[in-house]
Amino acid sequence: MEMHAFGRLTSVDVARRRLLAAARPIDRVESVRVEEAFGRVAAATVRAPFPVPSFYRTTWDGYALRSKDTAGARKDHPVDLRVVGEVFAEQSYPGRLGPNEAVAIATGGAIPNGADAVVIFEEVERSGETVRLRKPVGRGDRISPPGHDFPRGTVLVRKGTELATTELGTLAACGVGEVAVYARPVVALLPNGNELLTPGAAPETGRIFESNNATLSAVVAAAGGVPKPSPPLPDDPVRIESAIRAALESADIVLATGGSSVGERDHLPTLLPKVGRLLFHGIAVRAGKPTLAARAGTKLVIGLPGHPTSCLVNMYWLVLPVLRKVARRPGPGWVDGWAVLGSEAVAPSPGLSTVVPLRFERGRAYSTFRGSSVITSLSGATAYAMLPPGRRRVRAGSRIRVHHLLPPLGPGPGA
Repeated sequence: MEMHAFGRLTSVDVARRRLLAAARPIDRVESVRVEEAFGRVAAATVRAPFPVPSFYRTTWDGYALRSKDTAGARKDHPVDLRVVGEVFAEQSYPGRLGPNEAVAIATGGAIPNGADAVVIFEEVERSGETVRLRKPVGRGDRISPPGHDFPRGTVLVRKGTELATTELGTLAACGVGEVAVYARPVVALLPNGNELLTPGAAPETGRIFESNNATLSAVVAAAGGVPKPSPPLPDDPVRIESAIRAALESADIVLATGGSSVGERDHLPTLLPKVGRLLFHGIAVRAGKPTLAARAGTKLVIGLPGHPTSCLVNMYWLVLPVLRKVARRPGPGWVDGWAVLGSEAVAPSPGLSTVVPLRFERGRAYSTFRGSSVITSLSGATAYAMLPPGRRRVRAGSRIRVHHLLPPLGPGPGA
């Protein structure tokens, strides 16, 4: 079994900077229905094509009337109005309101011509076709004028906005049925290793089930991308190179897992320089040192360690902000904060930064790390800390800087 040593390792800051600098935001645009646009990023600024509402309408159930007909109404001197019709939300009154006339009207209904106010049902006494008022009604009471919600030309959504419920409701309220959005970046997932079995297959001695496809697909989707997982590839450099080149035809980013280190069957370090310009191989970090990346034209190929914990923590601190940049989403995908350590953290290493996955209990942070090869090292982890190189173990009670993963990957700070 042939092995060789890593060359000079790249620091975590430099590795992330290089990868971010090489990433290109998606420029493909597509049109989708507003009902299907949640979480998408607007590719153009949208303005209101007409005012909303586009007509005078009532904001309450009641009676539309002429306010001047009620000017003298008092408790001891009521005013009677004759009810001459009714208007539901989808209707309009065909005539013009005359002196001492009223029209029953439902919330959202169009105000009849001649009316300038609405009195609610609870404030009148009705007998047959007559309503009695014992106090005056002010001009404009309970009426929403044209453009009250937003005038024509109002910016409804700005280019680059991540569309949430309020933006989508605003678009729909203005009659916008489709919206231009940036396409979701496609991310190909290529696990490799002779020992890997596809989940669902029968167990075999000496082989393990491939789990990185599942975890990385979740991170890709959370960042706004479309994961395209593939079955595990054998440790065959020809097949791995062919799979990477084929994936680059349709994917914006290729994530290869396993085969990234310096062993006899670690083929990615020799393959990536063939398909693009190598950005780095080997990061001064634990876990996840055997990570590499290359730029192929406008696309990225990233090789992550096969060990589940190493793979996923590197996906968080290194790849997540890159995914979000390509998907045109703001921020790295986490929020920085401080926390008190509830138990001792993994001891830092001289010359290596250390990623510590964290769970929170009663306001304190606890390390979940159990080893790079076990996925349970991340059980319950919703944040991570990046400890600088050193020799001193971080003790319980220490205050450390943490990075809280944002939904849906984590609850964010304060949860």
